[in-house]
Amino acid sequence: MNLKAKASKIDFGALMATPGQGADPLAKPPKTAPGAMMAQANDARSEMLRENEELRARAARTAELEVQLTEVVEDLRSWDGAKPVRMLDPQRIGRSPYANRHESSFRGADFDLLKREIMDAGGNVQPIKVRPSKAREGIDFEIVFGHRRHEACRQLGLPVQAVVDNLDDRTLFVEMDRENRDRADLSPWEQGVMYLRALDKGLFASNRQLATAIGIDPSNLGKSLALAKLPDELVAAFATPLDIQLRWAPMLNKVLEEDRDGLMKRAGEMAIHRAPRGPKAVFAYLVDPKSTASATSAVEPRIFMAGGKKAATLRFDAVGRASLHVHLPLTAAQQEELGRVTEAFVRSI
Repeated sequence: MNLKAKASKIDFGALMATPGQGADPLAKPPKTAPGAMMAQANDARSEMLRENEELRARAARTAELEVQLTEVVEDLRSWDGAKPVRMLDPQRIGRSPYANRHESSFRGADFDLLKREIMDAGGNVQPIKVRPSKAREGIDFEIVFGHRRHEACRQLGLPVQAVVDNLDDRTLFVEMDRENRDRADLSPWEQGVMYLRALDKGLFASNRQLATAIGIDPSNLGKSLALAKLPDELVAAFATPLDIQLRWAPMLNKVLEEDRDGLMKRAGEMAIHRAPRGPKAVFAYLVDPKSTASATSAVEPRIFMAGGKKAATLRFDAVGRASLHVHLPLTAAQQEELGRVTEAFVRSI
């Protein structure tokens, strides 16, 4: 058989076969040179097809990864500037030199309600803000804002959710003031003390510079500072400094200038005998020594809240006799408990 006849019997379709198809594993290797050459060509074609399929698969995978990468980058851009919330040990967090909360803020019905909310939620849902601190041993962070939430978590033994940020003193002060004013639960006296401390420590060169930085009216800043500068003996006339109202500052300072000795004497009396009297009655007696009725008869009732509703009202008359009105219906067991508490109190006096 000549070479042309042999070549006519070669199956060129095998060159188009994909790897693993059209090839007989039992086929014998060619014995002639042309057959060997065609076999090599067939093997090379098969290898090229295999590599081509691998490249196509890699290209498809690369395109898929590029789409995923684009999605991740876009997601990261949406978090640009955000700071993560961390769970911190409240025992390792301290108050800054500019802390604006009086100890009275950590007592009373409002704080007890905050503690119950945090306990029920298993922690503070709204994070506090802190900055790193190396000034004191055992303290890793200082509070920027969130003193009451931090204290509630500390008393409950719960970790506190916090955002950590590196802030200088002035930025800390401005953020603390604005956050508290937005929450509208910082007393005028606490604000005044905070402002006075910032000025004393040289954070701001003047009252006007401070007012501009925190965005408040300079006249209100002046009244807050006037409250903060009241003598300790005068502040002690009230059950808590948190009771002192901003609009009382001008009158208290006026009386302080005109009759300091008399005012200090009346403040001492109120510090001893203020028990059944509300803050308005104390203020009235301090600024008007002739109106003794204001010290005995202008007694404000105490309102007790539960679940955002008025639960009970406690009143005192001019001589200190009390009446209690419970606005909520009581079960038989609660009525019995109230009777036992009242009996125990009466026996104690």
